[in-house]
Amino acid sequence: MPETLRLALWQCAPLPRAQSQADDHAVADNLARLEATLAQVSGTVDLLVTPEMFVSGYNVGAEAARFRADPVLRDMTIPPVDGSIADALSHMCARHRVAVVYGCGEIGDDGSVYNTARIVDAAGVHLCSHHKSHLYGGLDRDMFTAGTEPAPVIEFCGWRVGLLICYEVEFPEMTRSLAARGADLICVPTANMVEYNDVQRVLLPSRALENQVFLAYANYIGTEGDLTYGGLSVILGPAGAPVTANPGVADLVTATLVRADIEHSRSQFCYLDDRNPDVY
Repeated sequence: MPETLRLALWQCAPLPRAQSQADDHAVADNLARLEATLAQVSGTVDLLVTPEMFVSGYNVGAEAARFRADPVLRDMTIPPVDGSIADALSHMCARHRVAVVYGCGEIGDDGSVYNTARIVDAAGVHLCSHHKSHLYGGLDRDMFTAGTEPAPVIEFCGWRVGLLICYEVEFPEMTRSLAARGADLICVPTANMVEYNDVQRVLLPSRALENQVFLAYANYIGTEGDLTYGGLSVILGPAGAPVTANPGVADLVTATLVRADIEHSRSQFCYLDDRNPDVY
């Protein structure tokens, strides 16, 4: 079982930076710059995490979010070969031998549009999708339908990886659920605004510490329409402290995660073992 995992968060500016007409080239442009970043980290990183709705853009309005959405991925065992976003990511990851957690929209048969995070491995196989279930105010609700399935925990390179999207990490029961189902690492693609920087400064260390997991929070930096994103992307260890020397500063925030850190933390005391779910 691998004892380490090389992780990178891509703290980038959103593109396009304002709401655009539906017939633009935003998806192609974002896919192109993602491929350039995969080429840059190839051979040095096992898993790259992008911000929320990276491929489609986040604050783009309902029309553009719908137009740029990918079909819902239903059968993860069948590689997409249909010109979709998923198809493009499968080829990119296989070409550069890097796995990715990326954000995009998904559209269901009934026309529902979901704010989605996906994991695709270094062989180009999509491992899972997660639909954001806790929507942030009118901004999310005007564009998306809330997901109804629990956030996933999957096996990846011998690690148990959970997925949340932005606002969801601010609900303690969601991180606790992932940890209780065995997550070692929780990845959180994010579009958090500068006025809420206390999420990174105060809340995230608590989430990592109280669940004794690694937590990777990949945020935008810069402006998109009327939103200004605060960056401060960070990889936290199971003691709640950053495990990288440059949290929220560089375009790429990197760290090598060491499984023994989780084991050491939980050997001192273990919230998961000591909790009493019968009383709440």
